[in-house]
Amino acid sequence: MKEKICVLGLGYIGLPTAAMFASNGFDIIGVDVNEKVVNALNKGEIIIEEPYLDVMVRDVVVSGKLKASVKPEVSDVYIIAVPTPINEDKTADMSYVISATRSIVPLVKKGDIIILESTSPPKTVEDIIVPILKESSLDVEEDLYIAHSPERVIPGKILFELVENNRIVGGIDEESALKVKKLYQSFVKGEIYTTNATTAEMCKLTENTFRDVNIALANELAMICEQMNINVWDVIKFSNKHPRVNLHQPGPGVGGHCIAVDPWFIVEKFPETAKMITLSRTINDSMPEYVFNRSRKILGTLKDKKVTILGITYKPDVDDMRESPIIELIELLEEVSGITISIHDPYVQDFKYLEKDIYTACKDSDLVILGVNHKLFSDANMDRIYKDMKQANILDTRNFFDEKALVEIGFNYNLLGKGK
Repeated sequence: MKEKICVLGLGYIGLPTAAMFASNGFDIIGVDVNEKVVNALNKGEIIIEEPYLDVMVRDVVVSGKLKASVKPEVSDVYIIAVPTPINEDKTADMSYVISATRSIVPLVKKGDIIILESTSPPKTVEDIIVPILKESSLDVEEDLYIAHSPERVIPGKILFELVENNRIVGGIDEESALKVKKLYQSFVKGEIYTTNATTAEMCKLTENTFRDVNIALANELAMICEQMNINVWDVIKFSNKHPRVNLHQPGPGVGGHCIAVDPWFIVEKFPETAKMITLSRTINDSMPEYVFNRSRKILGTLKDKKVTILGITYKPDVDDMRESPIIELIELLEEVSGITISIHDPYVQDFKYLEKDIYTACKDSDLVILGVNHKLFSDANMDRIYKDMKQANILDTRNFFDEKALVEIGFNYNLLGKGK
């Protein structure tokens, strides 16, 4: 008989994880404080966009393998996959993890498995999860199996990567790690590596910090190349021809709940040591303001102008807006006197200034800023956009458009990271 699993948190990670276990024969109770999420799930519906997830969820709900509730139930396995947002002072908000852990204290019994999937600062399992579980009547070290197993998936490919990607399991002891490894082997085809909990926590943070530092280098190079009147995209392309070089790409900032957040969890614990990490975060966080200033330079002034932004999610071809740097760019534009802001994003259903039609969004605009390189934008009729704009200025922050084609149409094309 397979274990009953309680998944706490039904967001971008918790829901796919719950559905995956359910589709592999486990009885799942999914828990979320958002009644809208719970009610939708019990109807076999989801409120997030992720390829094939709707089909999988509908199947396991109909089969009775997955149901949702606002409260946890007695189970054999508890998976904590709640958010770990960042506070204004760049420290981790662990309130959701604490609340989720406390909610299962009255339910845990001898032999249960508790897994933290939420990305967290080092020693979260050791300093937060274990002490809270000790409030139960159990001898935690002897009676429970506790581990951290961070997700390593990307929106748009979550179901595929849950199965195919390698995974790390860090237990409070070796027996805990092996128990959790066996559980995930029910669907994971990638390698599963075991270690201790703190090492697993640090691995997840390090993976995203590596990418953040690399992007910061690319963004710094973009600013330097603009001053030198050369093209950073060419510099990166040709540099990456070296067999041991893998530069990332610049952009208007870094978003999402991983790369834009996780490095701060290391800085929080080691503020005097994590100097490179702090500087990289500062560079990437400064990019929305850099794009704002570049926009102002293109027009001379943004006062009384119309600015159109194409794409406001944190990455292309998804609906996820968490930590999107484009949101900060919009906030900077809002401070300009007399400005008109127009937005088009085919993946976003509700946001201020949003226009469902790209041509309506660009009509009478003085400047179009390409914020996110959604593939759908390549289908736009740029001749039509050009004719309808008041001033045909484009600022491409992603090296998305065909510069030669736009210049031939008549656009004043500007590329982030390229000088005139």
